[in-house]
Amino acid sequence: MKRFETTTMTSQPEVFINCPKGLESLLLEEVQALGADTVRETVAGVYAQGDEALPYRLCLWSRLANRVLLPLAKVEVNTADDLYEGVKNIPWTDHIDANVTFAVDFAGSSDAIRHSQFGAQKVKDAIVDLFMEQTGSRPSVDLKSPQIRVNAYLAKGKAVISLDLSGASLHRRGYRVAMVPAPLKENLAAAVLLRAGWPSVLAAGGGLIDPMCGSGTLLVEAAMMAADIAPGLMRSHYGFKAWKQFNPSLWEALLQEASERRHAGLAKEIPEIRGYDKDARAIAAAEKNILEIGLEKIVRVSARPLSALKQPTHREIKPGLIITNPPYGERWGEIDELRPLYQELGQLAKIAFPGWRLGVLTGNPDLAQELRLRSDKTYSLYNGTIPAKLLMFSLRQQDEEAEAASRPRELSDNVRMLVNRLQKNVKRLKPWIQRQQISCYRLYDADLPEYAVAIDIYGDWFHVQEYAPPASVDPQLAKRRLGEIRSALFHLYPDRREKMVFKERRRQTGDSQYQPLSPWSQKGNGFVVAEGPAKIEVNLKDYLDTGLFLDHRPVREMIRTMAHGKRFLNLFCYTAVATVQAALGGAASSLSVDMSNTYLDWAKRNFDLNGLNPFKHRTLRADCVEWLAAREGQYDLIFLDPPTFSNSKKMDAVLDVQRDHVKLIDDAMAILAPGGTLIFSNNFRRFKMAEELAERYLLEDISARSIPEDFERNQKIHRCWLIKAR
Repeated sequence: MKRFETTTMTSQPEVFINCPKGLESLLLEEVQALGADTVRETVAGVYAQGDEALPYRLCLWSRLANRVLLPLAKVEVNTADDLYEGVKNIPWTDHIDANVTFAVDFAGSSDAIRHSQFGAQKVKDAIVDLFMEQTGSRPSVDLKSPQIRVNAYLAKGKAVISLDLSGASLHRRGYRVAMVPAPLKENLAAAVLLRAGWPSVLAAGGGLIDPMCGSGTLLVEAAMMAADIAPGLMRSHYGFKAWKQFNPSLWEALLQEASERRHAGLAKEIPEIRGYDKDARAIAAAEKNILEIGLEKIVRVSARPLSALKQPTHREIKPGLIITNPPYGERWGEIDELRPLYQELGQLAKIAFPGWRLGVLTGNPDLAQELRLRSDKTYSLYNGTIPAKLLMFSLRQQDEEAEAASRPRELSDNVRMLVNRLQKNVKRLKPWIQRQQISCYRLYDADLPEYAVAIDIYGDWFHVQEYAPPASVDPQLAKRRLGEIRSALFHLYPDRREKMVFKERRRQTGDSQYQPLSPWSQKGNGFVVAEGPAKIEVNLKDYLDTGLFLDHRPVREMIRTMAHGKRFLNLFCYTAVATVQAALGGAASSLSVDMSNTYLDWAKRNFDLNGLNPFKHRTLRADCVEWLAAREGQYDLIFLDPPTFSNSKKMDAVLDVQRDHVKLIDDAMAILAPGGTLIFSNNFRRFKMAEELAERYLLEDISARSIPEDFERNQKIHRCWLIKAR
């Protein structure tokens, strides 16, 4: 091909209309309905050709598009200079004046153009240099609010250079003056409504309800469709207004037509459109947006929790559409907190709205299962970068729903494989559990590599932690596998669904381990389990860790047997379970040191549960590293179990167990009484004990026998030594 190809302007220029992924087929139908003569679909958009008014009509009436681009040239880019020359050969003076402001949007990369900012700079330089050579003046760059935008898209060594006729993205209708966190984009909301069949529901006289409406985007978009309001009617700026080939009279005629259609649409009787949200701030935002576009007589919103969802009774309403975009949960662990919300939505919808349709947009397939309804249609969409599903349900009479729910579900091969592995583990561990009288143990630890989770049992509760997948794993595949893990557990233990907690295990930073895990945490989720003679409070929901490290069970048992009559010191004590075991083993006294008030308060509750004397068994809030360095006191038995790494704001220095273990051990040995024992442990997989310590102390590596049977697959979960003076 030529080094560059320019587009010949005709009365029917071809334009490219882009959209979010997943909306291409809907956009094609819309563009055809808006008068395009030819339309062809591609990834994330469609190409269209039509009369001179088509680009204006698309900008004004498209509910789905992001931008309307006018391609000017396709440039072969082998070097950065190729891009510059190709852009400079475009007849820019035919399209824009030297006195306009412009900006360049650049996307894509190649061996020649590795950064979008560099690519945009090359395009800008070419345009400015052309104007300087031909006119002696140049357009100015305005990155915030340019009169016109130049769009450059580079892929497979070719750059398409276009004028952006829309200006700002078309999803910005102009009515959203107030927002809540994570709002739904207007064009995605319109797509959801179209996929959900709102036009057909509307034609049949049915209403629309959003029980978790947020700032009201679905409601406003639904009302705009009902009232025949052009989505671009409120916008004051379009890129084509700075285009030299802009036809003002044609545009004014289209605006006049849209205004007349809006007036006529608002005069019609429109079915009920209502929204609710438990957050009064969200409702206030929705009211502002509704008022801004002048739909306050059509759309009504009120602050109401999901539990109050029911059909409006002030007038008869035909069966319609319940449509909503509930929270997805940023982390897998938040699924557990959001699960009741989805369960309640499904239950209320089928009870209060028989004969209606329910549409739920969610980016979390695990949560979708909690609706406990069978979807009859599923559409794939993208909410920003999040792959999402629009699930559609026909809300049948309750007897029909019960019959459908009673049908057994087939297990997939993958879920069946997981079920078999879990059953095998239960059978293998059962005799050991009964012998040891253990109630808390690990059932599964990434036994199947593709299902990288740890499943721990705490009494009759399940604690499931996902190991964060590597970047090489497709996020959607990882999410599907998590759903299969949930399905396997639900199949095996259907009566314990409410006692399953799911979390994503992520690397801790700073004092994150002390912080609540989820914004939905209610606290007070602790309950008591037994470990030998000890009663221990665990909390599976509120923090990343549970309050009980299961892999240290043998070490704590050893401490109990060694502690009789001893002065016991527990450093980095966490919830002080080791101290409880030492005290129950007859320790004369104990001191438990940690820098977290959260965990020290937890430790005191453990002491109370076991009737420990607070004067004999004390806690101290301190930086263990600094406290040890003072070398104060004397103890017969010391448990030193530092974290691998800590840079908490509460510490003056950064702790690195590999680098700092020599000093920690030396300081601990300095306060160890003659004949005493230091138990040193850590969970750094690549830890190496410094050889110099073996010259000073008697070291016994007991790692192998300190790993319990339920952790035999993970022999490196911790390292442990008994250390005594020579």
